[in-house]
Amino acid sequence: MTLHSRPPVVRVDAALLIPGRGPPITNATLVAEGKKITFVGKQSTLPAKYAQLQGRVVPFLLPGLWDCHVHFFGAPSFAPGVVTSTPPALAGARSARDLAATLNAGFTSVRELGGYGSQIAAAVEEGWLVGPSIYSSVSMLSQTAGHGDAREEDMAVLCSKMEQNMPFYICDGEAECQRAVRTMIRRGATVIKVATTGGGSSTDDLQARQFSDAELLVMVQEVQRAGLAVAAHCHGKEGIKAALRAGCRTLEHASFANDECIALMKEKDVLFVPTRTAINFALSNPQAWTPENYRKIVQLAEANLRTYTKAIRAGVRIALGTDIGLSATTLPINHGMNGKEFVWAVEAGLTPLEAIEAGTARGPESLMTNPIAHGDDESDDESDDGEPPLTKAPKSGQLSVGFDADFIAVSDNPLLDIAVLANPEKVTHVWKGGKLYKEPGKPVTILPPVH
Repeated sequence: MTLHSRPPVVRVDAALLIPGRGPPITNATLVAEGKKITFVGKQSTLPAKYAQLQGRVVPFLLPGLWDCHVHFFGAPSFAPGVVTSTPPALAGARSARDLAATLNAGFTSVRELGGYGSQIAAAVEEGWLVGPSIYSSVSMLSQTAGHGDAREEDMAVLCSKMEQNMPFYICDGEAECQRAVRTMIRRGATVIKVATTGGGSSTDDLQARQFSDAELLVMVQEVQRAGLAVAAHCHGKEGIKAALRAGCRTLEHASFANDECIALMKEKDVLFVPTRTAINFALSNPQAWTPENYRKIVQLAEANLRTYTKAIRAGVRIALGTDIGLSATTLPINHGMNGKEFVWAVEAGLTPLEAIEAGTARGPESLMTNPIAHGDDESDDESDDGEPPLTKAPKSGQLSVGFDADFIAVSDNPLLDIAVLANPEKVTHVWKGGKLYKEPGKPVTILPPVH
């Protein structure tokens, strides 16, 4: 593009436009110039300068979808020992397919909570690979003998791999925990993940509280100084409450939250990411787990659904995340199946419109360190004294002027049948950054489009 040339302009007319936040608009038009949206509204109010612009006509237009909990491990199992023993080059090669499949399903942005996405993101940004925008924690921070400790590995070998960007990182004591956060930020993290309890895929107990209050507090404070948010993996009540006391902004799973925990979630205005896709997959595939791990999955699955429904009734804000992270053609779950999370959300009690907001407009909020206003972000980029914000989450997940030109079209009305979003074949078009990546007869492929 020359100095005086204009960025490409895209016009899309839709019978129904679902903006991500706010009421749907019938007979709507969206216009994007370059990477930003410049007009959204009724076709009858389209500015004259766009009137002669030829556009595409679609039945239903939505923001690009967000998955707030994924992993690009490039491994066939969630077991920490399998992830740590998968060569990074192999993980990257497998992830190339996973990236394309995610974008093909309509997901233009993901929050990766541990994996190789932080390194792969550069290839996506350069155009060498096709995929969603990736906002990554790099690794999950865990204590020794905690959820992220691959106990099958010799500790000396594990520590060596930690220094080579392995997706798990172990730290103990306040000084190590503070340094671990700084290490993740140095490696490019845009969010930090900590494990405050055990998990279904590891050898520890689900209810086991992990990290002391002092360790958690020093990590959260360090993250906040950098303007980032903390996501807490947690299942047991004590770990949930510890994460909330410390100031974690999102809770992942939170399976055994009781009424006290849910009240605290509401009071502190955190985002709850239930991850039903991975939990339901785990429950229906006992052959993929050891007997002990499957026993834990059975324990947490029903509790997680109960927490989900109670949190919705209590008014806790929900963000959708799948916890998809496997690269295995022999298993019935892979990247590209992310849209199923919308179905689980509606089954748990959200309306289709609320579920769409949870899987679009709420995505960027999972990267914000402080509670946010519920509505369009009209705040200035600078404070009264002219200082820019320390960190600003992407303006994404909404079809609104000034937001990223990430949007998708689907063949059927998701307000009548939310399962439309679970079927990549019904996602007919995908635009990311104003560029068309998918249209009928041309799905997203690993090879980027030629320009």
